Amino acid sequence: MELSQIINPANKVYSRPALLDDNTMHYCPGCSHGVVHKIIAEIIEEAGLQEKTIGVAPVGCAVFAYNYIDVDWVEAAHGRAPALATAIKRLDPEKLVFTYQGDGDLAAIGTAETIHAANRGENIVIIFINNAIYGMTGGQMAPTTLEGQKTATTPYGRRVDLNGYPLAISDLLARLDGTCYVTRQAVHTAAAVRKAKASIKKAFKNSLEGKGTSVVEIVGTCSSGWKMTPDASNKWMEQHMFEKYPLGDLKDAGEIKPISK
Repeated sequence: MELSQIINPANKVYSRPALLDDNTMHYCPGCSHGVVHKIIAEIIEEAGLQEKTIGVAPVGCAVFAYNYIDVDWVEAAHGRAPALATAIKRLDPEKLVFTYQGDGDLAAIGTAETIHAANRGENIVIIFINNAIYGMTGGQMAPTTLEGQKTATTPYGRRVDLNGYPLAISDLLARLDGTCYVTRQAVHTAAAVRKAKASIKKAFKNSLEGKGTSVVEIVGTCSSGWKMTPDASNKWMEQHMFEKYPLGDLKDAGEIKPISK
């Protein structure tokens, strides 16, 4: 094949999403956030929804999401993103409104806002990054931290008798009448990225069609908080996180799948 054929734009199979800004991301090497950002930007761009989308980001590692994805953003107080997204969507129901939250934000500080927005069936999308730790504030235990997992506040491992059980909050959300779609995905391989993208695209479509609340959980890594290399983090996630938080659809169009272990 001649060089002109290789570089011909007609042969292009991939390009950087135009909605991703040129700002250097602040995320640590191996972090899952950057991949999820790219997926979201691709979906919005491919659907031509840039002028119709409003993202809501509260406190956490993704607090600066507005620096990277070129759509309208609103900052929420810690844990309050679903409440703010509810107001935005009700005031302007034609918009695509989604929240972008970590596990500490969604499953601890924002538990009430998350559960009640989902129970009301608000037509929003909740994108939930579960890396089982408070990444931004120093690696403390989160509600999703696994039993026995070491963190800054559980240096000898999480103890059920002291700290309680890990919270599989997506399984709880799947039981609510207001949720139409709840899924758990990952972005550690090319195949997983494709599935995660399809899931977020489906969730966005549900929102625009007024079907109720969609929740897309992404089981991710936190290399810094876990004190591991990016490669080791992915392997640890596969070996330990997926056992407690198995991938796949938990609920789709009213059909609830079996809950996780």
